[in-house]
Amino acid sequence: MSRTHQPIWRSAALSAAAVCLTLTALTGCSSGSSDSGHKSTGAASTESGSDAGKSTAGKSTTTGAKTDAKTDAKQPAPPAEVSIPSIGVTSSLLQLGLNADRTVEVPPADKGMTAGWYTGSATPGEPGAAVLIGHNDTRYGRAVFHDLRKIHKGADIAVRNTLGKTAHFTVTSTESVSKKAFPTDKVYGKTTDRALRLITCDGSFDAQGHPVNNLIVFATLR
Repeated sequence: MSRTHQPIWRSAALSAAAVCLTLTALTGCSSGSSDSGHKSTGAASTESGSDAGKSTAGKSTTTGAKTDAKTDAKQPAPPAEVSIPSIGVTSSLLQLGLNADRTVEVPPADKGMTAGWYTGSATPGEPGAAVLIGHNDTRYGRAVFHDLRKIHKGADIAVRNTLGKTAHFTVTSTESVSKKAFPTDKVYGKTTDRALRLITCDGSFDAQGHPVNNLIVFATLR
């Protein structure tokens, strides 16, 4: 069956750190030509926008540079790899931000076996909900989260950061939801828990070959 690009959810509001982001197109399944638009530059602009402002305010002075260095030193190290032993998944992590149209970036179709971390979410292991996104399949075939539906409550998910420190999460539940009713608040809503969410496509296909559901895995830090 022919499959084309399909958004994971429709328009929804996400509040994080007093910044409201509109998430309108996120995919974790088959991809079409539109995947070529999901570039790493979007992630960079999303993650470094505030830093760019600080540099301008500091006017490249020595004092400003020192202030930025101190701020950066306090930031938690970003995730570099996710491992799910129970379903045989080990993947490096891309950094995903927002596209120019405020839609969420996804891993490119030709990197279907690589998952990504949405930089607008929490850093895994820190307070808040961290979100990892992966394709179920792409036009190139089977993808990184193809077997995510096989995961069970109590399974271990390990996320290693760029400093080599690993945070272990325990799966608490899974949920297959309609893309027309994506539970944005439940997935992205503010929480003091150190939580992890994994998202991909799921369910049967509509007449155009698009998966109609999303699979969400909920996990908490051990």
